[in-house]
Amino acid sequence: MNELFKALLINEQEGKFTKEIKALSPDQLPQHELLIRVHYSSVNYKDALSATGNKGVTRTYPHVPGIDAAGVVVRSQSELFKAGEEVLVTGWDLGMNTWGGFGEYISVPAAWALKLPGGLSMQEAMSFGTAGLTAGLSIHRLLNAGIKPENGEIAVSGATGGVGSIAVAILAKNGFNVAAVSGKKEEAFLLDTLGAKRIIPRDEFSATYDKKPLSAPTFAAGIDTVGGPILSGMLKATHYGGIVTACGMVAANDLHTSVFPFILRGVTLAGIDSVQAPMEIRQEVWTLLATSWKPAQLNNMIEEISLSDLPEKLEAILAGKARGRYVLAHAHR
Repeated sequence: MNELFKALLINEQEGKFTKEIKALSPDQLPQHELLIRVHYSSVNYKDALSATGNKGVTRTYPHVPGIDAAGVVVRSQSELFKAGEEVLVTGWDLGMNTWGGFGEYISVPAAWALKLPGGLSMQEAMSFGTAGLTAGLSIHRLLNAGIKPENGEIAVSGATGGVGSIAVAILAKNGFNVAAVSGKKEEAFLLDTLGAKRIIPRDEFSATYDKKPLSAPTFAAGIDTVGGPILSGMLKATHYGGIVTACGMVAANDLHTSVFPFILRGVTLAGIDSVQAPMEIRQEVWTLLATSWKPAQLNNMIEEISLSDLPEKLEAILAGKARGRYVLAHAHR
């Protein structure tokens, strides 16, 4: 492959970071087993951090962010994949220190890729992306802990964001009553589009459930995407034997709680990591996302964008103004 390809390139000059859509050479990509022509990517909080020069996400620049990609194998040096196969890549080092899905091509190890499950288009795969995988891993943990719809209400924080919105929609589709915790007044989106049963404003949630060492048991389980007082409030308000998953820190990266939820109610706090999750679990969750977990309203939860839209959308995510998911469609698809 000799043709140039377009990408959003982040450059560092004297400690300042710039975003530029640029034509790049495939020779600039790492030489891994798979060369993939990217048709779709998606926009995540981690991408926004990488695009601002956050060295905790990306160590060296210039860099092409994009921790998600779905596309077609152009060249394979692995027996696991053939040219022409549709694949998706999420997590591992993609978009962090390996150039990612904000470019029209990526080169990755075969161990990072997964064949696109039947029943899922490339666009749908990126409508889920890392956010959908993280939501799916969270729900997977709840179900494996024995949580059923009849056990009671499930609290989901950051409910208008990527992980939260998908978690609400999947839970609602599968018969759970969801209390959506959000700082945004998005009643139609949360109740009508996603299927939540009620909305709890973020400040009200903290004031109600995070002021005492233990609160009245209200929720069968919780999915927290923001951290801080929302997470501690969920733990304090979860029924006996319940479980709360934690996957984010946009509100805070610390946790202030007592041991009471754990030793008096047997509550479990389960950490969710989508970066290095084992491939067999990824495969199981992606198969569910492609079938019984796929929300009928998935297309209404996303906004399809182009490369030229990316800088604005990255800023919106950092400012907490995003709703649902942004899916990047490359022009050559």
